[in-house]
Amino acid sequence: MKNNQNLILAIESSCDDSSIAIMEIETKKLLFHKKISQDLEHSAYGGVVPELAARLHAETLPKILDECKEYFPNLRAVGVTTNPGLMVSLLEGIMMAKAISISLSIPLIEVNHLKGHIYSLFINKDVIFPINVLLVSGGHTQFLEVNSRDDIKILLNTLDDSFGESFDKVSKMLGGPYPGGPTIEKWASEGDNSPYKFTVPLMNSNKKAFSYSGLKNQVRLQIQKIDKLNSQEKNDIAYAFQSSAIEHLLHKSKKILQNTDIKDFAIVGGASANSVLRQKFEKLCKKNGIKMHLAPLEYCSDNAAMIARYAISEM
Repeated sequence: MKNNQNLILAIESSCDDSSIAIMEIETKKLLFHKKISQDLEHSAYGGVVPELAARLHAETLPKILDECKEYFPNLRAVGVTTNPGLMVSLLEGIMMAKAISISLSIPLIEVNHLKGHIYSLFINKDVIFPINVLLVSGGHTQFLEVNSRDDIKILLNTLDDSFGESFDKVSKMLGGPYPGGPTIEKWASEGDNSPYKFTVPLMNSNKKAFSYSGLKNQVRLQIQKIDKLNSQEKNDIAYAFQSSAIEHLLHKSKKILQNTDIKDFAIVGGASANSVLRQKFEKLCKKNGIKMHLAPLEYCSDNAAMIARYAISEM
């Protein structure tokens, strides 16, 4: 490592992933990145338990930080997720960031987690503005018009559940694990669309919003009609649910993409890893002459690399 490097350390602890990254400020080159997931610990409860998440952050973040000691002499700033998220989880990262900032006499940069997801597109890259962004995660579903770092318009928001959250809840209904996204996608890949049909939310409504509570309820009522689900029934329900969930995103996003002058579009957030979602939007973008961008799969879910990348833009 060069002694004259100017580096930033970033911390992400907004939910159930403990992550730290080191990035070079001038080149935006990612030098170190590690994330420890808590999926296994929370899976037994069917979702994230805030107190457990905080305790695990308190154990794992110091262990990751210990691997970064060689970079400390060249640190010029520390970035940390401060909102939104689980407060007890956020506090673990914030306290660590403040301790580093004070001990090394370097500035602390507060990062909005959702802006971090946008900047997951730009890890080891220059920014692209303006760009339309579909953010799909366990906590949020939004269609954003991003003209610059500080000029972000929310064009569509969810009225209730998020896209990712609905996958988690349907997985739980079907006896699957947490997080539910990968499981539902796997089951759906082995399902068929003929046995079950779920209506697409707000299909006949001009309301500029997303909604997943109704679709989730349709799945619940269908499951109640079946005495004991066999594996094929699970696959078929997963297929029908995923199809309607993605079609809802397409239907509401299509109107914007067909009438925009912005020719760059991206999907970000943990749920953007869904391969069917990616394929459907790739086809829609191609039809409308729009270039589609995706973050590498390792940076789709919560991570400190995206926090570092955004924090640099604030310097």
